Amino acid sequence: MHGSRIAAIGHYQPARVLTNEDLAGMVDTSDEWIRTRVGIHTRHIAGPDEPVDELAAHAAAKALAAAGLGPADIDLVLVATSTAIDRSPNTAARVAARLGIPGPAAMDINVVCAGFTHALATADHTIRAGAATRALVIGAEKMTDVADWSDRSTCVLVGDGAGAAVVEGCAPEQEPGIGPVLWGSVPEMGHTVRIEGTPPRFAQEGQSVYRWATTRLPAIARQACERTGIAPEDLAGVVLHQANLRIIEPLAEKIGAVNAVIARDVTESGNTSAASIPLALSKLVEQGTLPTGAPVLLFGFGGNLSYAGQVIHCP
Repeated sequence: MHGSRIAAIGHYQPARVLTNEDLAGMVDTSDEWIRTRVGIHTRHIAGPDEPVDELAAHAAAKALAAAGLGPADIDLVLVATSTAIDRSPNTAARVAARLGIPGPAAMDINVVCAGFTHALATADHTIRAGAATRALVIGAEKMTDVADWSDRSTCVLVGDGAGAAVVEGCAPEQEPGIGPVLWGSVPEMGHTVRIEGTPPRFAQEGQSVYRWATTRLPAIARQACERTGIAPEDLAGVVLHQANLRIIEPLAEKIGAVNAVIARDVTESGNTSAASIPLALSKLVEQGTLPTGAPVLLFGFGGNLSYAGQVIHCP
């Protein structure tokens, strides 16, 4: 294959909604404090009987239905997650079992908040190499399982959910719908975003992450556009990792995507780590905000500190 494309996308969020007012009854915080510092109004919370693979399977089933495909059409399942409790079977294998996908390659990818864009690039490369024909690429997280509910600086951020994309090879006459990835990391700064310990808990050095994201990442995101041969001002959409509205807005502005729709799903979903990009993109597609085939920059960043971005054609 000379390239691949996103054929369809879907998302899923748990029914329970946790508001800022709810959090104010749990820790020393307020709606005003949270909105002012991170821009989040609400977040969705999975119950104890809703594991990560269930969230992932719901989103994947919606993407399959939107593509008009069945389980037997998939031969690769990639799940980007950092919050699955069990090590084996991995989340991808459990999703395949839930959906009845026969005999796929099934792998989890843990690059935390940049996980989905890493997984999307991996699926693209695998299809280009001829090792798969059609993939389910899923970002799914249950961040509330690793939240420290006594730490008001981090517990107000997190939410649960999943987003999924069906990725397939392009016909010879088609232009590739997933552009070259630009990815990397800053391992020596990995301590600034952590999910560590027993039980594991999410922690971060917020100011360090903010400075890195708003000063170092704009140039990297522009390079991702250059690899596809598109100028930032020609982007129809920008879907950044939904970390914090105070990071998303200045980062989008510095990229120079002056004509693009900027995803701001963080306001209603919170930070869902690897799920945030496909979740936000799926909502924009569902709402008809982005036209089919339009160029959209996807750019994940966060834990490790890792980043990965590519320009896609909107499904």
